[in-house]
Amino acid sequence: MDRLKQMETFVAVATRGSLTAAARAEGVAAAIIGRRLDALEERLGVKLLLRTTRRLTLTHEGSAFLEDCQRLLAEVANAEASVSAGGVKASGHLRVTAPAGFGRRHVAPLVPRFRELHPEVTVSLNLSDRVIDLAGEHFDCAVRVGDLPDSSLVSMRLGDNRRRCVATPAYLRRHGVPRHPSDLARFDCLTLSSDASQTRGWAFRIPRQDGEGTELIHLKPSGPLDCTDGQVLHDWCLAGLGIAWRSTWEVEAEIDAGLLAPVLDDYAAPPNGIYAVFPERRHLPLRVRLWLDFLKAQYGRAEYWGRAG
Repeated sequence: MDRLKQMETFVAVATRGSLTAAARAEGVAAAIIGRRLDALEERLGVKLLLRTTRRLTLTHEGSAFLEDCQRLLAEVANAEASVSAGGVKASGHLRVTAPAGFGRRHVAPLVPRFRELHPEVTVSLNLSDRVIDLAGEHFDCAVRVGDLPDSSLVSMRLGDNRRRCVATPAYLRRHGVPRHPSDLARFDCLTLSSDASQTRGWAFRIPRQDGEGTELIHLKPSGPLDCTDGQVLHDWCLAGLGIAWRSTWEVEAEIDAGLLAPVLDDYAAPPNGIYAVFPERRHLPLRVRLWLDFLKAQYGRAEYWGRAG
């Protein structure tokens, strides 16, 4: 059985949520989809999906394999399209959306550079913290930061996003330096308001009490100031008003410049991702493929994050 077809089937089932939905989209019987998945799991020697009569759940190995499959299938499609497109130039209108704060710093500045390479492409950029329905609102692509909800969208990981606790050197000289996440209770913490999106609190990885590895915990520190807007928290932190838990894309340049100092890095949670997501399409327009490649190339440069912003 063709390996590419097995991977395509696995991605279809994982993104659509059921064998029946994947079978309906391809116009085949659900039993055929099931046999392909069985053959794939047998060949790999791992369980990718836990299937019951009511639900379908990705295993840990399945989640990792899904991301690799999506990337490989996108690269195959790009290779085929590049050959078939020949020397055709990208043209047309590209509609992109991104979160407001990240978009201002790390998407908007790249749009003019992209157009220098592809002057026949016009671009509309929507900056909003609302999760936009790409297909319903006719967007070609979204840049999203953090864990992605289950959806039928195809995702491409563009880079890592880490969260770090930061404060000004002057604040730390006045108040001391926390040595453990539990110490944050004694400091002025600049937090998102309860009606904002960061509902689980600040994430840290700490040693397990039984000595067997580490575990992820979430804390909800408090302080005299909170706000619904992350940029305001960033500004307050730079003003020396307390400790903030911010993304590296927001504070890396200030850390490099010595304006902010990281604390509790030994307990930092594993990174989540910066993703491009787009509706599932077999043949992406050339302008969209070039935009995705451009973003991945820019964000993939280690020096980019130190100089941006």
